[in-house]
Amino acid sequence: MSTTNNRVKPALVVGMSTCNIAAGAQEVYDLCQETLTEQKLDVELRITGCLGMCYAEPQVQFIDADGTTHLYANMTATRMRKVIAEHVVDGQPRDKWIANPEEGETKALLGKQKRIVLDNCGHIDPDQLDDYLAVDGYQALKTVLTEKSPTEVIDIMSASGLRGRGGAGFPTGLKWKFALGAEGDKKYIVCNADEGDPGAFMDRTTLESDPHAVLEGMAIGGFATGADEAYIYCRAEYPMAVARLHRAIAEAEEKKYLGEKIFGTDFNFTIHVKEGAGAFVCGEETALLASIEGRRGMPRIRPPFPAQSGLFGKPTTINNVETWANVPWIIRNGADAFASYGTEKSKGTKVFALAGKIARGGLVEVPMGITLDEIIHEVGGGTGTSRQVKAVQMGGPSGGCVPRELFNTKIDYDEVNKTGAIMGSGGMVVMDDTTCMVDVARYFLDFTQLESCGKCTFCRIGTTRMLEILTRICEGKGKAEDIDTLEDLAEQIRTTSLCGLGQTAPNPVLTTLRYFRKEYEEHIHDHKCWAGKCRNLCSFEITDQCNGCMVCKKNCPVDAITGTKKQKHIIDQEACIQCGVCRDFCKYDSVVVI
Repeated sequence: MSTTNNRVKPALVVGMSTCNIAAGAQEVYDLCQETLTEQKLDVELRITGCLGMCYAEPQVQFIDADGTTHLYANMTATRMRKVIAEHVVDGQPRDKWIANPEEGETKALLGKQKRIVLDNCGHIDPDQLDDYLAVDGYQALKTVLTEKSPTEVIDIMSASGLRGRGGAGFPTGLKWKFALGAEGDKKYIVCNADEGDPGAFMDRTTLESDPHAVLEGMAIGGFATGADEAYIYCRAEYPMAVARLHRAIAEAEEKKYLGEKIFGTDFNFTIHVKEGAGAFVCGEETALLASIEGRRGMPRIRPPFPAQSGLFGKPTTINNVETWANVPWIIRNGADAFASYGTEKSKGTKVFALAGKIARGGLVEVPMGITLDEIIHEVGGGTGTSRQVKAVQMGGPSGGCVPRELFNTKIDYDEVNKTGAIMGSGGMVVMDDTTCMVDVARYFLDFTQLESCGKCTFCRIGTTRMLEILTRICEGKGKAEDIDTLEDLAEQIRTTSLCGLGQTAPNPVLTTLRYFRKEYEEHIHDHKCWAGKCRNLCSFEITDQCNGCMVCKKNCPVDAITGTKKQKHIIDQEACIQCGVCRDFCKYDSVVVI
């Protein structure tokens, strides 16, 4: 990546987000620190957050003396040592390790994106307030405090068309308007950072990489609604996000961007961090509020809505991380600039976490209105294997599975809902043709059944019965009436549950029945799982296409494969445990389900 930053002193900038560190960034950082010190190189060593290119981590940027930035991907300590010797010292870039935004997969990844929430992620040091100020940080807050009234700020948000990015898609400006008009001597702002969806990491990355954007957005929301105190509810499983939030809040208070008489005005705003214990149901706003108050996280009946009676019985405005992070950009650039992206009813951009069988896994931010096919195949690169994409799970465990045939669906709240899935907070789990959709439904229902708070009978008992049926089907013990029973239970749970968890828990089952009913019927009537995932319903065989590469034999966990090099191999069906490892490792599609 080559950009000009007009810097004078050369710098190495190491990505130090959770995902980077998991890929080995700490070792790379330590090597940089040790080498720069030993060789007495006049090069600054800095950190940054996540660029979103999680598939190519760890990443290190080298900014040379003329301000040109080169992005190195998939770094190791060994590679980094060579980069320092050849590029940092001798001025000769190692081109084969550079991710060039004008070429190849990096161009494909970035070409269709429009970054608003992720604009600073991977470019600034999240622990340095000065870095945020250098990209116009807190200027939006200054503008609203010195030039705008609360009503004018709400009008801007309404005109932008921003809808809540936590999943429900409620108009942000309208929510703020309700809170401003609510009576109360005390009002609160809450940031919902309880990101619990399997395969979702949008909020974590934003908090780790650009925490001040969220703080600034919350402060603007506080001014607009008349609140002077706020809570960020972040799950304790995000220790780096929590730590960086605490540091960001402390530094912002020290520099008077938070606290009392901000920018010399009468506006006071205090932010606290509340660590959640990892209960998925606490992502529901009333359960979240109960948890902050020190009570058991269980949803309550609405109305009253939080805007009238929320935290500690006071009017409260709740939005998620992505929603708050959009706010400063909208104030700085104007409502029309944000509304110029997207569709008539879904404006702006949306951040998605691409996970599962995807070639370029990570975070992407795309304009609303782009199709699923563009995101998965053009931005994400498809499966990255020789296999086709079969479906995508959208909206987390409460979302639905959208088949490949519907990948022309636009990213729009209403259009996605028509498929039976939901936008959710932005998780996308991509599945290829080795995925059993019955097993997928079982997996996600297992999650929601476990996370049910138990308050509603149908959610507590109904999901348990559905899970038992799905497990039985996957074990080859399905009954002819099971499909009808699943649909009946799903409807009862959907219509009688109190909160969004129960109301949407049947979605994975309903969408897989809707689009992949044949797989259920094959499991029940034919006792076959042609995807090869349900062990009691499949066997594997090596075809004549086998070229004897021996990879399957070497990786078989039970030594059930025999054969010599360059000769067709054979699976001993008596010894085989139907794990499918042989098929997973075969690059020639020589292993098939029988």
